[in-house]
Amino acid sequence: MSNKKKKKLTPTQQEYQAFAKAREPKRPVLTNVLRAFLVGGLICLVGQGIQDIFIWNFDFTEKTAGGPTAAVLILLSVILTSLGIYDHIAQWAGAGTAVPVTGFANSIASAAIEHRTEGLVLGVGGNMFKLAGSVIVFGVFAAFIVALIKTSLKALGVG
Repeated sequence: MSNKKKKKLTPTQQEYQAFAKAREPKRPVLTNVLRAFLVGGLICLVGQGIQDIFIWNFDFTEKTAGGPTAAVLILLSVILTSLGIYDHIAQWAGAGTAVPVTGFANSIASAAIEHRTEGLVLGVGGNMFKLAGSVIVFGVFAAFIVALIKTSLKALGVG
């Protein structure tokens, strides 16, 4: 927030803010970064292992194994979310669990689970797509812009 928009604080409020800030626990930044790196890397390692299984055992190519690999990662993420395990991992690892496919699946599954008492259509369906809708809209828009740039560059003979 800019300084112009900040509300003028009374001396008592300023004193309280200084008091609270002095007693706020310091965040272990290095520990948090290491945990995020380890868990994010572990998720990616599991994904690579799944992709290798598809390539070695089911005669997929690197290009065609991507879809089934993402589907299995999404399934694992949803299962772990429904069992309450993913949330414990996320609490320990922080941003490391926000690896795009698994983090996105977790957030949608969490919303669906949280609102299941409101019914399938209005509860589960309506609330799980609150997050997914914005991600899909911005993803489609970004893909449109990239395609527009690529087509423009191709027409100009650059790309």
